[in-house]
Amino acid sequence: MVEDDINFGSVLKSYLELNEFEVVHKTDGILGLSAFKKEMFNLCIIDVMLPNMDGFKFANEISNCSSQAPFIFLTAKTLKADIIEGFKAGAYDYITKPFDTDVLLYKIRAILKAKYPCIASSCEPEHFKIGKYTFNYKFRTICINNTEQVLSPKEAKLLQLLCININNVLSREQALTTIWGNDNYFTTRSMDVYITKLRKYLRNDEQVEIVNIHGNGYRLSVKV
Repeated sequence: MVEDDINFGSVLKSYLELNEFEVVHKTDGILGLSAFKKEMFNLCIIDVMLPNMDGFKFANEISNCSSQAPFIFLTAKTLKADIIEGFKAGAYDYITKPFDTDVLLYKIRAILKAKYPCIASSCEPEHFKIGKYTFNYKFRTICINNTEQVLSPKEAKLLQLLCININNVLSREQALTTIWGNDNYFTTRSMDVYITKLRKYLRNDEQVEIVNIHGNGYRLSVKV
């Protein structure tokens, strides 16, 4: 989300996070473009009146990145010419302020469902048994002995990939490109942090271990 109004952006970010979205908020076009180039995003929400680089220019720049990520404009600019320019830039929607947050939420879900049908459907397995643990990917919860831990979206996706490949190697490249969109040094270091967190969550079952396979990736090992 690229929105220069810090208060409005923070409120909207919190609202979307409460509805299970992971949101990166930047306050100008240049910062937004820098963030966009470093990570994979499923959707962009763009204000038009931004410092340093306006929303239309930002939309053109991300399109030039050969990205398939859909984007919508969320702006106070209501002139017909601006709306037309927004759709010419390739926007999936042009929403003017003030707006209803629930309507925005359902528009976002509709766009994601159309663009990524597998994300919105049951294409991916959601329930896993990991030794004494039960893991629900949809609700991002891992439970043991009636104790529940809620995972972040990236933690849940990484654990899901490990579970799908349980007792087999999950390559670093596969995990990084699936979750972070690329496998550069910074995303590799980020994944190492997430692996450390997952090990902490799974430490109460000595039969469960995330093993580092040197030069290759990780293996979620569950002893019988």
